Amino acid sequence: MNLASPFSLALVAITALAFLGLPIGHSMIAGSILYLFLAGQDMGTAAEQLLNGMYSNYVILSVPLFILAAEFMNIGSMTDRLMTFCNALVGRFRGGLAHVNILQSIIFAGMSGSAIADAAGTGRMMQVMMTRDGRYTPSYAAALTAVSSVIGPIIPPSIPMVLYALVSDASIGFLFLGGVIPGLLMALSQMIIVAITAKRRNFPVEKPVPLRKIPRITWEAFPSLMMPVVLLGGIYSGVMTPTEAAAVAAAYALLISAGLYRSVSLRDFYKSLAVSARTTASIGMLIAGSLVFNYVITIENIPEGVKTLLSTWDLSPVGFLILVNVLLLLLGCVLEGTAILLIVVPVFVPTAQALGIDLVHFGVVVVVNIMIGLITPPYGLLLFIMANISGEPLRNIVKDTLPFLFAMIVALGVLTFIPETVLWLPRMFGYQG
Repeated sequence: MNLASPFSLALVAITALAFLGLPIGHSMIAGSILYLFLAGQDMGTAAEQLLNGMYSNYVILSVPLFILAAEFMNIGSMTDRLMTFCNALVGRFRGGLAHVNILQSIIFAGMSGSAIADAAGTGRMMQVMMTRDGRYTPSYAAALTAVSSVIGPIIPPSIPMVLYALVSDASIGFLFLGGVIPGLLMALSQMIIVAITAKRRNFPVEKPVPLRKIPRITWEAFPSLMMPVVLLGGIYSGVMTPTEAAAVAAAYALLISAGLYRSVSLRDFYKSLAVSARTTASIGMLIAGSLVFNYVITIENIPEGVKTLLSTWDLSPVGFLILVNVLLLLLGCVLEGTAILLIVVPVFVPTAQALGIDLVHFGVVVVVNIMIGLITPPYGLLLFIMANISGEPLRNIVKDTLPFLFAMIVALGVLTFIPETVLWLPRMFGYQG
């Protein structure tokens, strides 16, 4: 690559602006405009690509709606009732609260579609519950909450899968189905680590909830537990598109929190709208920047160049997936997941197609990689969130995260080498890939 070429200078500009503190979405827009200027093209093309991409893609609308659904869920008492339900099921085992932490992430995964929403929504509550009376160390509680939160965007619904569908044209519905077994496999790997650690560290056994109380607890949590059923049932029955399902999820969460549980004030409602708007604006600018920069990548024919380069290496499909796994895990150490998904992944999609790799399988593997990146130092965003919530030094949280990280990488290997772990459920629902 010519170091003085417009594309190289655009990359330098994006990197420099990002290091100076400009949000990556803004940096990509600025670098892309610089490229268009240096290449002698109409700089108004940047605005054209941004507007066409943002306003003509119906899929993007599901992102703010899933975020809003998570906020409505958190402001009501849905979270409290679901936590009580989880405790009734698994709290009685050694290390029970640790297992509760993972189980609640599985359940919340069917509602929010965001790891950050999961960690921010229940992270403080789990931190208090686990550290009360010295049951668990603050660093272990924070580490477990961080790693369990990555389950959220793997089990449907999933905002990262929506973004992957945006750049690959893969089916959102089948991507959602493909994430179910991998998400449960991730949860299982975490529970195995908890069980081993609980025995070694002699974690406490919580007072079991009497069996006679479980039906009442389940009934009180039932409306909340039905949210994933309504959401996914609407999608796979053909009644709703994923975007419409996101709107229904937000309306359902508000209806249950405000109408049935009567736990939402006007102030809470306004706050949830404001938080959702800020989060949506942040993600929206990143999507906007990626749309403009992806136009530059297309002009430069980068995907075809990568495809040609990799073809000279004579990689098999498995070899290509291993290479992608390694690259994404390394990038996850230093880059934000959404940026990787919108900038780096589109470059690999044509090669994956050329090698005959199923795009649903590839998408789930990519999303799992990106989720692992959220707990990978030094950048791991979830680690920073939990360090802020717990007040623990980041190094202590990282130390307690490592066993879970290794277990999740093993689970990633299973997903990579055994595509049926991803594709079995979509094929049960008619997927022909």
